[in-house]
Amino acid sequence: MAQGQSRSSNVLVVPQAGQALDQLKYEVAQELGIQIPQDGYMGNMATRDAGAIGGHITRRLVQIAEQQLAGQTK
Repeated sequence: MAQGQSRSSNVLVVPQAGQALDQLKYEVAQELGIQIPQDGYMGNMATRDAGAIGGHITRRLVQIAEQQLAGQTK
């Protein structure tokens, strides 16, 4: 891989989705009572807390997708 290129394979298909995902992250953290650092750096966050946020985000995204698919089949 050439120097300076990103190694991340997580490329958003819709770039504007990044803001929506960030908003969802903060909403889920608030619901779970987890404090996200003001500076946005989450490197010092407990792995358990980060995993809880990620798990709830995934559940919510699946729920949204299921609702959308159910609406298309009716």
